[in-house]
Amino acid sequence: MKQRSLIYRRGIDIVIRLISSLAALFGMAMLGWILSIVLLKGLPAINWEFFTELPAPPGMPGGGLANAIVGTLMITLLAGVIGVPIGLAAGVWLAEFGQQSKTAETIRFAANLLMGTPSIIIGVFIYVIMVMTTGNFSGIAGAVSLAVIMLPVVARTTEDILSLVPSALREAALALGVPRWKATLGVVFRAAKSGLLTGVLLAVARVSGETAPLLFTALNSPFWPESANEPTANLTVTIFNYAMSPYDDWQTLAWGASLLIAAGVLGTTILTRGFLWYRSK
Repeated sequence: MKQRSLIYRRGIDIVIRLISSLAALFGMAMLGWILSIVLLKGLPAINWEFFTELPAPPGMPGGGLANAIVGTLMITLLAGVIGVPIGLAAGVWLAEFGQQSKTAETIRFAANLLMGTPSIIIGVFIYVIMVMTTGNFSGIAGAVSLAVIMLPVVARTTEDILSLVPSALREAALALGVPRWKATLGVVFRAAKSGLLTGVLLAVARVSGETAPLLFTALNSPFWPESANEPTANLTVTIFNYAMSPYDDWQTLAWGASLLIAAGVLGTTILTRGFLWYRSK
């Protein structure tokens, strides 16, 4: 077989490196552009009223998005309570018990398929089985829709992280007579806790900016969320409504809410990376 010259191979290597570097720079430039626009347009809306007051009536200045902030935190927390334990349990079964069985392969395929399903389809599905059957929109339905989105992310991340734990740890625990479930929770989980925490935080960041599922489930409300079984204010739907309005003050609040979500997702990512770096030292 004819060998390529050293100069040719080095040239190809330089070209590929250049293309990869330009692609990375382009992605960073787009991210910086988006963040700068959100920061410039959203920063004027950030004040004490933004975090403490209810939205003002249309056309009237002032007001804030305190109810949407509380509603978003409530829905996200409830989604985590529903989706994270189920996702962890599914990931543990896939990594420790199912492994290469046909059932496990089917579950992996379903999880991968669910991860690629558009969120609006999940929102419509929860709308049909919860909103239409109960007759009202609710924060619970919104939390369930977000939990469905979180579930495959947590499950697949948990399986991947647990698969990285050396088998010697499991075998050592089992050799001492420790039950399989206790070895998994007490030894394997402890060895992989940093990665598991990362997966959970990434799943939370994944759903924190979802709008379509909440449009069909939680809807929105101009009032404080007194119960999870009623239409609940949330930031993403508020952004959608305010950005489409003809009022300048509402559009400014929409930019402020966008900045708050972007800061929350970015902050969660940075904290996760920092925690992993600290744990690795």
